[in-house]
Amino acid sequence: MIPRIPRFTRAPRGTDRPKPPGFDRRLIAPMVLGSVLNPVNSSMIAVALVPIGTAFGASPARTVWLVSALYLATAVGQPVIGRLVDMYGPRRLYLVGTSMVGVAGLLGALAPSLGALIGARVLLGFGTSAAYPASMQLTRREAERTGQDSPAGVLTALAVANQTVAVVGPALGGLLIGAGGWRAVFTVNVPLSAACLVLGSLRLPREPRACGRSRRDVDLPGMVLFAAMLVALMLFLMAPRADHWYLPVLAAGAAAAFALRELRTARPFVDLRVLGGNAPLLVTYLRQFLGYATSYAFMYGYTQWLEQGRGLDASTAGLVLLPLSATALGVSTLTGRREAVRTKLVAGACVQIAACAFLLLVGSGSGLWTLLVAGVVMGVPQGLIGLANQNALYRQADPARIASAAGLLRTFMYLGALGASAATAGFFPHRADTAGLHGLALVMLAGSTLLLATVLPDRSLRGLTPPAAGAPALPEPRPPQSQRASGTPRQPQEAPESQDSRGTRKA
Repeated sequence: MIPRIPRFTRAPRGTDRPKPPGFDRRLIAPMVLGSVLNPVNSSMIAVALVPIGTAFGASPARTVWLVSALYLATAVGQPVIGRLVDMYGPRRLYLVGTSMVGVAGLLGALAPSLGALIGARVLLGFGTSAAYPASMQLTRREAERTGQDSPAGVLTALAVANQTVAVVGPALGGLLIGAGGWRAVFTVNVPLSAACLVLGSLRLPREPRACGRSRRDVDLPGMVLFAAMLVALMLFLMAPRADHWYLPVLAAGAAAAFALRELRTARPFVDLRVLGGNAPLLVTYLRQFLGYATSYAFMYGYTQWLEQGRGLDASTAGLVLLPLSATALGVSTLTGRREAVRTKLVAGACVQIAACAFLLLVGSGSGLWTLLVAGVVMGVPQGLIGLANQNALYRQADPARIASAAGLLRTFMYLGALGASAATAGFFPHRADTAGLHGLALVMLAGSTLLLATVLPDRSLRGLTPPAAGAPALPEPRPPQSQRASGTPRQPQEAPESQDSRGTRKA
């Protein structure tokens, strides 16, 4: 159930329709549909790995790259495409990205080999990286245009839609495979892409020509160095072994070169000077990593333990996890219309600590009700933490770079997922036994405690509140024209500093 979005008005028909006084509800359909392309493809593939392996004679060690390739491409693509959204506007990148999704769907449906299929997944990852940053940019623009700077309903709609699709994805994938084989999991992207293209073309606002940037404004070397750093780091997290020592060394070298490049260029891909001065946003990225590392560790580790340590069959294990998804969706829906960032983070971290501690009490003889309770408790922080971090980023990020900042938030989510996968593999080297589950629970408990420790002393979270109901949002102050045109590294032309209603500098 997607929560009702307040203060929306229907736009009148006509070619040159005037802007409605409230949030333009015509934007919601392309925003939501585009943003769910990534979670639906991330979840559907889970039930397709076995038939794909059978079709190509590939082992699970090879088919797992169908999952990893999407994670890698999306983790790199989200901030890169987000930066392009900031520069060229959401409409262009949204249409290009959703077009790539359709092409990737066709390539996957016709793929003659596993390698070609992995290539299609990489293209799919980049294509699905455009809609979420574009949606965040559109949300920011509408809030500034209407003066109603309270987008909690819109952000909640995006979050709940993504959670819902992630839950139903495996079931949808199973239905598609039953109806048309595993290739249908890729083919379904063609009509989804077409729907996004139609909605995006008709409803997303066009960019004025004066707002376009030249190719010289694109920091291509910075993007390449960022991609090299992230890919090397993620490849190591996917298989952390001693003989892969060169990967963290490569990541560190690329990070050093990336920092040097970004500090010296006038129009950086990531303005490290401004980002380094925005400690609240950096901590939000850390919270995103910690929250999702625990969430994915529970999903990976607890699910495997239910089947091997507790002895449940796959279908029963799936049913045991249903309350987790239902609780997460219910909590997001019920609490989404109020931002309350600090309250959500504190409550989510505390309940997550309790859930991790509860895992220390389960064992091979635990009753079914005990297993269900563990899922219900863990569902509460899943419905709070991600949504709170999304709202925090909306308030903390520089409006001129909101899309690239949103992309980085997704990148830290995927880093958390890969860290959780590595931890799960470390504690379950041969099979998912109870001792390994308890060891994993201790690591999750430490991460959840650290998450709470980053929230309690953070006074900046108390100021993350929208203007009073009915009050117009304050306009963003702009620096003098001489500063905007100077192009100096400290204040790039396309990323002027702004101030919130409390007068605090933010970037």
